[in-house]
Amino acid sequence: MAMKYHPDRNPGDKAAEDKFKEAAEAYEVLSDADKRARYDRYGHDAVSGNARGFQGGGMNMDDIFSQFGDVFGDEGGPFGSFFGGGGGGRRTGQTGQKGTNLRIKVSLSLEEIATGVNKKIKVKKQVKCHNCAGTGAKDANSVKTCGTCQGSGYVRQVRNTFLGQMQTTAVCPTCHGAGKSITAHCHVCKGEGVTHESETIDIDIPVGVEGGMQLSMRGKGNAGKNGGPAGDLLITIEELPHEQFTRDGMNIIHDLYINFADAALGTSVEVPTLEGRVKVKIPAATQAGKILRLKGKGLPSVQEYGRGDQLININIWTPRDLTAEEKAILEKLRSAPNFQPKPTKEDKGFFERMKEMFQ
Repeated sequence: MAMKYHPDRNPGDKAAEDKFKEAAEAYEVLSDADKRARYDRYGHDAVSGNARGFQGGGMNMDDIFSQFGDVFGDEGGPFGSFFGGGGGGRRTGQTGQKGTNLRIKVSLSLEEIATGVNKKIKVKKQVKCHNCAGTGAKDANSVKTCGTCQGSGYVRQVRNTFLGQMQTTAVCPTCHGAGKSITAHCHVCKGEGVTHESETIDIDIPVGVEGGMQLSMRGKGNAGKNGGPAGDLLITIEELPHEQFTRDGMNIIHDLYINFADAALGTSVEVPTLEGRVKVKIPAATQAGKILRLKGKGLPSVQEYGRGDQLININIWTPRDLTAEEKAILEKLRSAPNFQPKPTKEDKGFFERMKEMFQ
């Protein structure tokens, strides 16, 4: 879509320009996990900036070409041999080297995943030099416009291709894309335009994330050199193990241990959930391996489409140390008719499924 409706291939075509903007808008959403989740949640309103917390919409053509940086590349990418980076000086001002991305890991408990959480993370990163405002120059008089590219950072040539006459774009060999030359460097950053500092960043983690999922915060990475754009902050989610629950997608599983008498006669017990303890009824004649379900007590979907359940796996606890009196009671019960195993068809089906699971 970007190649087909590129403005350099459709000069003066307003419809093609609109299609090109639509492609950039889609690329912006699909390449960002958080924006993609918001689009899944709210539809096109999320892209246009009407949904809560979404900052999309209102992109101009400079934003469009900046958005397609991963596709066209800083030097035109796979399209550079055909197009002039947008023509008309659209690359002007996007000089300097883009900052590198930063990667961090954020550890979350199941409780935090269930409700969403804000984390304040201290990150050591490259920031724009406060002394020279990122220019790398000693002062304004130390910055001169490059005479080769006239400040654009790129030189263009017209050549004939199988698609017709096309512009080719390359980084200016004189200023190496900066669009300027510096006669005297800043004494703080030594001409790099960046220094090292620690920054505390607020990270809003949405509900329902999973271990290994990656979130992105645009422009929160290392500052670019010589006025270039900042990189991104990439956040990898680590899910901490829980003492009482294991996770299975949106469901959580709790192993409940009860004694033989409670399993045979039935009882009520308190079990933990992510929202506090609740009372659960254990029916009489409950067999080991029975699953009880607490509807809606699991984890929410990351798109907030629904919520999982809490599954309670019943385990019959066999005592290890018995007194003489307890042993005598069990000896009397050992041969009682109702204590002889009489698995039902349902029980047999359950055990067969368990055997298949562990094979």
